[in-house]
Amino acid sequence: MVAQKLDQLKALFAEMDRALIAYSGGIDSTLVAKVAYDVLGDRALAVTANSPSLMPEDLEDARIQAATIGIAHEIVQTHELDNPNYASNPVNRCYFCKSELHDTLRPLALDRGYPYVVDGVNADDLGDYRPGIQAAKERGARSPLAEIGITKLEVRQISQFLGLPWWDKPAQPCLSSRFPYGEDITLEKLHRVGRAERYLRDLGLRNLRVRSAGDTARIEIPAEDIKDFVADNDLSALVSAFQGHGFTYVTLDLEGFRSGKLNQDLPLVPS
Repeated sequence: MVAQKLDQLKALFAEMDRALIAYSGGIDSTLVAKVAYDVLGDRALAVTANSPSLMPEDLEDARIQAATIGIAHEIVQTHELDNPNYASNPVNRCYFCKSELHDTLRPLALDRGYPYVVDGVNADDLGDYRPGIQAAKERGARSPLAEIGITKLEVRQISQFLGLPWWDKPAQPCLSSRFPYGEDITLEKLHRVGRAERYLRDLGLRNLRVRSAGDTARIEIPAEDIKDFVADNDLSALVSAFQGHGFTYVTLDLEGFRSGKLNQDLPLVPS
């Protein structure tokens, strides 16, 4: 099944002839970039949007992975935080983020002679509340993984099959996803969350989130890791570090890490 879907993905890119990949450096878009390059060579271009909601180390990962693949890679600046519709953090915030992204990428693609802009949306994403998908579709973007029906698990399986060393890389959505809907997002808040997550990464944690609500940081790590985390770390030092980054209160979510947890607060997910 893995080989079959990989062949379908290759065939899709062969039909495109030239493609620009909206490349975040995450496992999904990196697989898209890898296969696009394998099929199209220098007729494929990966473009990463740099914004305040992207951690610097994630941008560096994107650079390293693109270089490893061999695909041409460029970085553009996006300015979604300048849009009040984004900064006010409504439930459809991602719509305005992806609007900014594809309003930047589409003219670049047309200017460079790329008829297609493609992203890393996979089949599982279609079952979640992802308003950004609508924004991308409105601007003509295609999602090869979703078109073929490749799930998140299959993305990892295909990546491992291809020998990509980051096949098990944890998902790392933008830092704006750490804030409850309705709380304004600012550059200062993004930096505060980024510094806090970097602190936890330096402790050796991989799957984690620091959710920010007002002056409170809520740490999410896998439930099975909570006991060892509490036993093995100097919690006083951790609290002091977080307070040094600008938080007043530091809590640990006893339910454990779960991607997309903030969406559970939506009374009704828009269609």
